[in-house]
Amino acid sequence: MALSSLPSEPDGPEPSTSDGSGPVVEWSGLPEPVRARLAELGAAAVGALPKVDVPQQLRNVARFAPAKRARLGGAAIIAGLRDVVGFRTAVVEWCREHKPAALDLGGDDPVSVAAAAVLLGEESAVHYLELVTRRASDSSLRAERDVAVARLRKADAELERLRELLAESTGAADRVRAEGEAELERLRKRLREQGARLREAKDAAAAAQAAAEQAQARVGAELAALVEQRDRERDRAETERNRAARAEADAEIARQSAREARQADEVRLALLVDTLDGAVTGLRRELALGGGGPRPADLVRGATAAQGVVGRVEDPAALDRLLALPAVHLVVDGYNVTKTGYPDLPLADQRDRLIRQLASLAARTSAEVTLVFDGAGVVAVPIAAPRGVRVLFSDPGVLADDVIKALVTAEPEGRPVVVVTSDRAVADAVRRRGAHPVPSAVLLARLGRV
Repeated sequence: MALSSLPSEPDGPEPSTSDGSGPVVEWSGLPEPVRARLAELGAAAVGALPKVDVPQQLRNVARFAPAKRARLGGAAIIAGLRDVVGFRTAVVEWCREHKPAALDLGGDDPVSVAAAAVLLGEESAVHYLELVTRRASDSSLRAERDVAVARLRKADAELERLRELLAESTGAADRVRAEGEAELERLRKRLREQGARLREAKDAAAAAQAAAEQAQARVGAELAALVEQRDRERDRAETERNRAARAEADAEIARQSAREARQADEVRLALLVDTLDGAVTGLRRELALGGGGPRPADLVRGATAAQGVVGRVEDPAALDRLLALPAVHLVVDGYNVTKTGYPDLPLADQRDRLIRQLASLAARTSAEVTLVFDGAGVVAVPIAAPRGVRVLFSDPGVLADDVIKALVTAEPEGRPVVVVTSDRAVADAVRRRGAHPVPSAVLLARLGRV
C-alpha cells in the first residue's frame, strides 16, 4: 500500500488535541519499529548537539559510544523526545542538516515516514502509525498462517503414513489370526491326546509324592540330628578358641611385662655399675692423694660422723660439687626455675632460654640433664632438644611434680640425683627418696656463670 493512498482522515474519531492543531500522538503506544527508529535518530543527534540542547537526564547517554546509545539509552531518548520540546526541535534541526532523508514524508518505508511525522508533529502521524501497526499485525498473521499451513501439511503427511501402516497392520493381523486358529486346532488335538497321559502321570505323581514325603521326613530327622551335633561341636571349638586366645593374650602380657622389667633392671644395673665405677675411681683418687691411714681427727671420741644425711644446697659451689659426682643425674623443674629467673618472658621464650643454658651446663659437666615442664597449655611440643638435655612434658592430667618424683624413684639406689626446685613439697618428697634438692635461685646463679 503506497503512502500516497493513505486516507486524509482516520477511520474513527480523532484523539483530542492539546492545542487544536491536530491529533495527539500517544508516545506510550508507538509501534516498536517506530520507537526504534526514533531512538536511532535521537542517539545519532544527541552526541553532536550542544550541551545546552541536551536535557540533563540524557547527558550521561550522550557520553556512550554511538553504537550503544540507542541500545542502552533508547528509553531515555524516547522520553526526552516526548517530554522536552526544545530537545525534539534540536533533533529535528540536526536531522534536516545531517540526515534530511530521515524527515522525508514521501518515502517508501512506512516506519521511517511514521517516525518523521511524529518528530515533525504532523497531523498524518496517527495515520502513518496505524499503517505501521496494521502492517506489523499483517506480517505477524502471515507468519502465523505460514506456520499453521506447514503444520497442516506435516499432519496430512503423517496421517497418510499412519493409514498405510494401518493397512499393513490389518493384513498382518488377518494372517496372524488365521495362523493362530490353525495352531489352536492343532493344540486342541494334542491336548486331547495328552489327557489320558496326564491322568496316568497324576497317579504316578501321587505315588511318588507319598514316597518323597516319607523320605523327606526321614532325611529331616537325620538332618536335625546332624545340625544339633554340628552346633555342639562348633560351640566346643569356639570355647577352645576363646580359651586359646585368652591364654595367648595372657602370655603376651606376661612377655611384655618381663621385657619391660628386664629393660628397667638392665638400665638400673648399668647406671648402678657406672655409679659404682665412678665412686671407686674417685675413692682411689682420694686414697692416692691423702694416704690410706686414719687421721687424728678420726680418732677423737665423743662425736659421731654423719651417715649420708641429705641436706639443702644453698650456693653454686655446693651445686658444682654435686655435679662433679660420677654418673650424677640433674633433674630440673622447668617452669619453677624460669618463673623465678625471668617471669616476664612468654612461656615459649622461657623454655628456649632455659634449654640453651642447660645445654651449655651439660657440655661443661658430665651430668645427665633432664628438664621437666607441665604439658598443659603447650600447643606444640618441640620435636628435638639440644644435645645433652632431655626435655619432657607431662601428659594431660599429670603434673610435672609427679613426673619429677617418678624420675627420682626410677633411679637405682646409690646413684646421685640432684633435683632443682623451689617447691617445698617436691623438695621434701625427693629428699626422702635420697635425692639432693637444690633451690631454683642457686641453679640460676650457677647458670649466670656459664
